[in-house]
Formats: sequence, structure tokens, C-alpha cells
Amino acid sequence: MRTTMKNTLALRYCFVLIFLFRCPVHGDVSYSVAEEIKRGSIIGNIAKDLRLELSRLSVRKARIDADDNNLKYCGLNLQTGDLILQERIDREELCEKRPSCVVKQELVLENPLELHRLTIHIQDINDNSPQFKEELLKLEIQESAVKGAIFLLDEAHDPDIGDNSVQGYSLQNNDYFKLNVKTKGVGRKYGELVLEKELDREEKKDISLLLTAFDGGSPQRSGTVVIHVTVLDANDNVPVFSQSVYKATLPENSPAGTVVLTVTAVDADEGVNGNVSYGFNHVSNENQIFTLNPKSGEIQVDGIIDYEKKSSFEMQISAKDGLGLASYATLLVDITDVNDNVPVIIVKSLSSSIPENAPPGTEVGIINVQDRDSDKNGQVSCSIQANAPFKLVPSIKNYYSVVSTGQLDRELVSDYNITISATDEGSPPLSSSKTVHLSVADINDNPPVFEEQSYSAYVSENNQAGSTLCSVSARDPDWRQNGTVIYSLLAAEVNGAPVSSYVSVNGDTGLIHAVRSFDYEQLRSFQVQVMARDNGSPPMSSNVSVSVFISDVNDNSPQILYPAPEGSSFMTELVPKAAHGGSLVSKVIAVDADSGQNAWLSYHIVKSTDPGLFTIGLHSGEIRTQRDISQSDSMKQNLIVAVKDNGQPSLSATCAMYLLISDNLAEVPELKDISYDEKNSKLTSYQIISLVCVSTFFLTFIIIILGVRFCRRRKPRLLFDGAVAIPSGYLPPNYADVDGTGTLRSAYNYDAYLTTGSRTSDFKFVSSYNDNTLPADQTLRKSPTDFADAFGDDNISAEVGLILILQQLMKVNFIIWRAKLQWRLLLPPPACPNGGHTLASTPENNHRHTNKDPKKTQKSHSDTKITQNTE
Repeated sequence: MRTTMKNTLALRYCFVLIFLFRCPVHGDVSYSVAEEIKRGSIIGNIAKDLRLELSRLSVRKARIDADDNNLKYCGLNLQTGDLILQERIDREELCEKRPSCVVKQELVLENPLELHRLTIHIQDINDNSPQFKEELLKLEIQESAVKGAIFLLDEAHDPDIGDNSVQGYSLQNNDYFKLNVKTKGVGRKYGELVLEKELDREEKKDISLLLTAFDGGSPQRSGTVVIHVTVLDANDNVPVFSQSVYKATLPENSPAGTVVLTVTAVDADEGVNGNVSYGFNHVSNENQIFTLNPKSGEIQVDGIIDYEKKSSFEMQISAKDGLGLASYATLLVDITDVNDNVPVIIVKSLSSSIPENAPPGTEVGIINVQDRDSDKNGQVSCSIQANAPFKLVPSIKNYYSVVSTGQLDRELVSDYNITISATDEGSPPLSSSKTVHLSVADINDNPPVFEEQSYSAYVSENNQAGSTLCSVSARDPDWRQNGTVIYSLLAAEVNGAPVSSYVSVNGDTGLIHAVRSFDYEQLRSFQVQVMARDNGSPPMSSNVSVSVFISDVNDNSPQILYPAPEGSSFMTELVPKAAHGGSLVSKVIAVDADSGQNAWLSYHIVKSTDPGLFTIGLHSGEIRTQRDISQSDSMKQNLIVAVKDNGQPSLSATCAMYLLISDNLAEVPELKDISYDEKNSKLTSYQIISLVCVSTFFLTFIIIILGVRFCRRRKPRLLFDGAVAIPSGYLPPNYADVDGTGTLRSAYNYDAYLTTGSRTSDFKFVSSYNDNTLPADQTLRKSPTDFADAFGDDNISAEVGLILILQQLMKVNFIIWRAKLQWRLLLPPPACPNGGHTLASTPENNHRHTNKDPKKTQKSHSDTKITQNTE
């Protein structure tokens, strides 16, 4: 029945007017709304009432929070600013019979933090009907009861308040009783049954009456109960209470079994009719925390008493004798407050993080402190831990703002656990604490820092492209993208080429890789700049220098400069027959483009005609005789010389050298001509033709001279100035022996001349390469007049004339030969591996090689070198 009536009321009150009013206390707003209105109903426009800028509600994260841990009944429409009902409100469930029912909510805004308290008064509607505790009321009345006797009835209960609660009672028409309606306490109505006609048990022993209770709501609601009256035999005494009203004071949290008080009633009858029993006349759910002993009248605590829920109780006590006659008294119990509630700290708003560059005084949160106790027990003071750079600033009553007090640095402290303590003023005082977590938001205020001031990388030449050289590492104490480091190369050039064509760097790991294969002989070291940049806004960066050192690898074989490589000519040296052991015969000159031990050269004779005849200096390359040359030694000596470096593995080169043990070329039976380059000028052909003609002419005149001499049977005469220069092609080109290379002690350049008769060597000394060389007029060269004087024959003039003609022809041949050599010298010499030219040893350092003077080199080519022992 109650459910049906509620549904009807819900439909009827869909249009209920919401009473709205503002209460401008401390900037707060109050609203009044009827209970049981629909969810989604608009309570009011809070933006308009508080004069808030509608467009900034979303930006400021406006929201509704509940106060005192109440259910959040309201919500906020950020687009319109309307305060919307979110939950069903039942005033009877929320506030019971309290005359004032208030729901407290809070509006919280951020940036800056702002708080407004909302008070919503819940108005009662008549949604409940009066109800009796029992469906049947039983009364037992003696037939001797006098007219006007009063019998107290159980009152009806209506959870509504005010006019919507029980306002009166009505009794069905009958012959014996009438109804009186009385008021007690704070407007509570109850009924009394008054006897109007004496009862007669023999006439009617049972009477049924219908009692109706009604409220004052619109529409009016009512409830009924049947009263069954039983007429008893005569008994004229009713129990009488010692007090009509009993009062008691009880502290909250009194344990179960605590005696509140004891009520007493006396019945004048004797025997069974005088036995009195006690009981509660009508007990609501809230009053069921007490028990009454039916025999002794002692009232005890049977539940939990909480001052904060209910501070006083009012109950009806009945006393009945053995025959059912009853009397009634009122019990009032006042509850006193005890400091039994610790302060409660409620965080109303808290920023999830605070920027590390936030100035002191920045507000980061709002807290509310509540204590349900009363008076001093409910007065609370708050504090914050001393070691945190924050403090509490009081605002509205029991509200505090949490603000910063100093400069923050996320790199030092990234998170704060702030402990807030609250203590009441009760005795003894109670306290509580709450810890809130606050993060410090990172700002890009730190550049990346490299772990080292500079880096060095070492790599061997001929490395593979893509090989790792080294790695750089930088650390940024900032967080997330502000601390993410990206590596890159700064633009620069190495040997005129971009640095990116030499090395690359991995942007994430800092690994530096080689882009190409390095050559130590071309590039020995270079330097690059690596930049480390973070991803902050704006980004910050730092640079570091990376030096790359290339180490040598034995990748170049020795290059032999002298004697020249095979294919250009025969390398031939004359060794005097009288050479002693230890005499310098020749020297092998070689270079290596590598460095260090890879360029440390050693010389070895790997094959020779007579292994015990010659030896070579291990590091100088000088070829010397090991013993005196004897007549049994072969005239032709072939040497294969190997030049090795000291690398791992070792590389080598070989050359062939031809040594002739002879005092003059006339003793040599045969010398092979060298092969010349096909690219030579036509001068070679002309020279060959000229040589053939001159040689033929020369042989003809030789025959004539020999014929004349034999005919005259004259003693043979020495041919003066008739020596022929040995073609330089038989001897090493571009090389002159200076200061100790040959067997002469002084630095001479000399030519060998032969006579046709004696087959012994004659010498012609030409201009020296140094100042100590003999002048030309002091040489052993003979003139025609010297020979004439020696032989003392006037008839020699004809023969001498022929000889002079022959001498001129030979000079022509010699000039042509010299021109050929000079032309060949105009060709560029072959380049050495190190970019130099053919070198000669010097007195200062036999291992140091320098270029010959072009004129001297030309002279060296025009003459034939013969090793001659001066001894």
C-alpha cells in the first residue's frame, strides 16, 4: 500500500517547484529543493549565482565535491553552469525526524584554486502515511469502570514532519467510547479512549472499534487500526507510576548493559491483580537501543549510543497489572558528547604536479578538516611536516591552502610525500594525519653533459666501412623528453671533404662508426665534434671533441730505388780484381711508405753465384766483399737481394745485381744490351745508323793502320785519346757514387779508357763533384805531341793524322751518344712510393736519400762508372 502511494506521489510531484534562494555568507550559496525529485533536475545556475565566467569552468576544472563524507548528490554542467541533481533524495532516510535537513556540497575550481560551499535544504513532501505499530490493539476494561475513565492508545507513526506528519485521530461511532486527541512533546499527537457508558459484561463482553490516524498533507494520508475491548470482572485499582516523566543523562559510547534508570509503578490490588509488568508502549527503530526489564522496571543500554547520530531519546513506558489495567509514563534520555571522534582530513583539491620553476607561494592544494564532536572536542588545529618546502595557510573555517615556501628542483627531489596532522582540543586530545603525494614537474633547465671532456678513438688503417670506432655518452638529469639525448655530428671538413663522409654517429646510442676505409699513408688523424641535444622545448645541447687516430698497418711492400727495377736495364757494377775483403762494391737503396717498424727495412742476399764472396749490410744495404778476390773467382757474379720490412706479416721486394770482376771492360767477353722503352724518340734510330756507319768507317781505318804498321814493321804505338766511353746503359742510371760508395777514398767521378794494344786500363779524370777533385790538366791524358816526343820519329805524322781523323769520328759518336742520354734525362723520373725521386747516399747519413743535381746526373749518365781499388 505504501509503495503504491509513493509511485502515485512521484508522478504527481514531477512538477514540484524547487525553492531556490541565495545565502551570501562568505561567498557561499544555499538552495532549497523538495525531496524525491527526478534525477537530472536543475537545482540552480551556480555560474550565474557565483558570477563565474562560464567559458572558464572547463579550463579551471570546476567540479562538485561532497562535504563531511556525504554522498555526492549534485553535479555541474560545465557548458551551462547548471547545478544538476544526480542522486535520489529521501528526506526521511537522510534526516529522519529532524526538523532541518541539509545536504552540504562544495564547488572546487583550479588555476587558481577556489572553493565555494553549497548548502542544499531538503524540503519534506507528504510521501508517507501514518502507521500503527500493530494491526490490532487489545484493551481489557473491567465492568466496574466508571463513566469518564480514560484509556491511553498507541500513537501512530508518520516519518514525515510538520503538517505532513500525524495531525489527528478519529474513532468509529459506537455506544460506549469517545476519542480525545492530545499533544505532547514537540507536536506529537496521541489518542485517549474515554468511557461514556458503563459496561456490562453480561450484556456485551467484547467490543470492536476502528481508530483512524491522518496527517495534514495535501492530499491527506491516513492509517487505521482495530481496537478490541474485552470487558472484565470488577477490579477498581490501576497501576500508578511514581513519576509521570522520567529523565536521565547518558554519555555516548556507554557500553551495553549500562543502567539508565529504574521506573516503578504501584497497584493497590492484592494478589495477582496487584502484579505490575513494565514495557515500552511504542518503540521506533531508533529507540531499540534500550531494554526494559518487565519485572524490575530497570532500563539498560542494549545498542550503540552515538551523540553525533542522536543526542536525545523520548519513549513511552507502560505499567500493567495482572488483569490488563495500565498506566503510562514518559522517559527522556539526554546523551552527552565524548571526544570519541578523531579529526578527519579531507583533500578537496590537489594538483597532480607543480613545475620546478614555480615561484614560492604557489598554491597546490586545499584541504578540509572536520571533527564530528562538539564544542572543544570538535575544535581542530592543523600542521605540516617541517622538512617539506610547503606550509598551510588557513582560509575559510576548517579549510587550509597548501602553498610552496621555496624554490623547487626536480633533479634534487622529484616527489614529495607531505604529511598533514590534525589535533582536536578534547581531553585527552585526538589526532590524525594524512600523507599526500605531490610530484615536481620537470622543466628543461639542464643541458646534456658528456661523461668525458674529450674522447679518443684508435683504428687501424684498411678498416672495414661501418666498423665501430668508439662511443660517446651524455647524461641529462631532466625527465622524459627533456632528458632524452640525441647525438649528431657538427658540420665540418676533413681534408676538404665533409666529416660525414668519414664517420657517422648513431643518434640514439652515441656509437661512432667509420663510413670509409682509412689509409694511414694519406691521413693519420682527424678530429670531429659531436653534439648531444635533448628533446626539450626549447632544446638544450652541448658538444664534445672526438679525436680519431689511425694506426699504420703493414700494407706497403718495400720499394727498391737502386738498383732500378728489372725491365729497364741491367744493373752492372765492376769490381776490381785487386779488391780486398770489406771493400764496398755497391749499395741497395729502398724505401717503405709505411711507418714505424713496418718501415724498418732489412737487406738479405737470397741467392748469389758465390755465396761466400759478397755480403750485404743488414740495415744499410751496402754490398761488400767478404774476402779478397782471387783469380779463381768467376768473372760474372749474380746477386739476388731481398729487402724486407719488419711488419707482421713481413712484406718484401727483390732485385738482381750483376757484378763483373775485372779491371777493364775489354776483358769482358760479352755484355748484353738493355731493352729500351719503345716510346723513345727517333733519336735512337738515328744513333743506331750513325753508330753502324762510324763503326764501319772505324774498322776500315783500323785495318789500314794495322796494314801500314805491319808493312813498315814498326813497333806498335799506343793509341792516345782513343778510348771509348762505356755506354751508361750497362751501368745503373741516375746514380752517382759519392763519399765512400766506391773504392776511391775521395769523391771522384771517373771514366775508364782502354788502349787497343796493352789491354790495360788508362784513366781520364774529369771535373769532380767536390773541390778536391784533380783538375783536367793534371790527369793522365796524353796529347799527340807527347807521343811524338816519346817515339822520336818524324815519319809518324802521317799515322798521327789518320789517328786524329779517327779521333774526331769517335768524338762525333760520343756526342751523339751523349745527346741521346741527355734527351732521356729530360723524361720525368719514376715516382717513388713516398712521392720522392731516386736518391743517393750522402756522407752525412748513408741511410738518407737525396735527389742528384740534374747536371751532375746528366754527367753521370754520360760516363761509365767502374769500381777501381786505389791500392
